[in-house]
Amino acid sequence: MHIIKSFIIAFSMYSKLPMPRTEWKEEDMRYVMCFFPWIGVVIGTLVYGAFKIWQWAESVRNLPVWVFALIASVIPILITGGIHLDGYIDTSDALASYGTREKKLEILKDPHIGAFAVIRLAVLLLLTVAGFGCLRGSAQDFLLLGAGYFLSRTSSAIGLLTVKGAKKEGTLYTFAHAAQRYVVLIVLYVYLAAGILICIFLCRDGWLAGGCGLYTAFAGALVYVHYIFMAKKQFGGLTGDLAGWFVTVFELVWLWGICIWS
Repeated sequence: MHIIKSFIIAFSMYSKLPMPRTEWKEEDMRYVMCFFPWIGVVIGTLVYGAFKIWQWAESVRNLPVWVFALIASVIPILITGGIHLDGYIDTSDALASYGTREKKLEILKDPHIGAFAVIRLAVLLLLTVAGFGCLRGSAQDFLLLGAGYFLSRTSSAIGLLTVKGAKKEGTLYTFAHAAQRYVVLIVLYVYLAAGILICIFLCRDGWLAGGCGLYTAFAGALVYVHYIFMAKKQFGGLTGDLAGWFVTVFELVWLWGICIWS
């Protein structure tokens, strides 16, 4: 029963998909992070579905590729309710302040949006639309893209459970404190290994010669290392907003990795 409620809580918190109402008790949050990555699978499936619909519409109505690019860019925001994008905006404001650690943590809690956050958000969205417009459209590329949505959340959850939080409050701290840590970490590392195996499998030239899957995975790993280093140095640890920033940036880099190396 606790596992089912953990599933419901994960999808209720990190997506806008309709879920049954349930009370958020600490014992029901133990396995939330095990289900968090599966929201990425939903997003990847819907993006691929949007591409297939566009392919059909393009053959009938001759729709340009930017129609698909715009729809694909919006799908993750609609599914998640913009929760990760909100973290990206707040973190962008904090990083642009060049203030003290305490000042940056205060900015993360500020509901107002600064000019630098607006500028960086515009750049992020434009790059996302351009990235989807550059995709070749093969099933292989979309399988790798889905793996990226899955791995971004898997890596984010691993960071949550292995790196110190910047503060002892907030949703991130609540989930980390309630988690059945070792069991959840084992599951997450299995997810991570499965995602890497998919990347190896999708290397056209064989994994020894590299290829799109491994190059893209390596780029994603660099984003994760930068994220952990930045969080510790700039904020003293992780927060929910920083986790949102990571998921957003990871997925953008992953998308462009597929575009460049595919």
